[in-house]
Amino acid sequence: QVQLVESGGGLVQPGGSLRLSCVGSGSAFSMYTMAWYRQAPGNQRELVAVITGIGNTNYARSVTGRFTISRDNAQNTVYLQMTSLLPEDTAVYYCNTASQYFPWGQGTQVTVSS
Repeated sequence: QVQLVESGGGLVQPGGSLRLSCVGSGSAFSMYTMAWYRQAPGNQRELVAVITGIGNTNYARSVTGRFTISRDNAQNTVYLQMTSLLPEDTAVYYCNTASQYFPWGQGTQVTVSS
């Protein structure tokens, strides 16, 4: 069973940047289309970005041009580079497969505030 561990969140001012990481245990990680999700207080979890095993990407409209998803299959790691952060990006960020196949990790809190 793959376990997912997210890290890299924190408090950042509007306009700032953060890089999130998600490490997955187990083999065959590179086979999965992976995704980042986020959940703000009182809101449902939403899809932020997706990356296939060979690196094709897609983004939610709200983050297009500001966020970049990437992966290192040798390290079983998926990244989310976030730039030009806005207060509305404040949420707990999670990674999982595009089909939400694995158990959810604990997520990493991102807070954008001055």
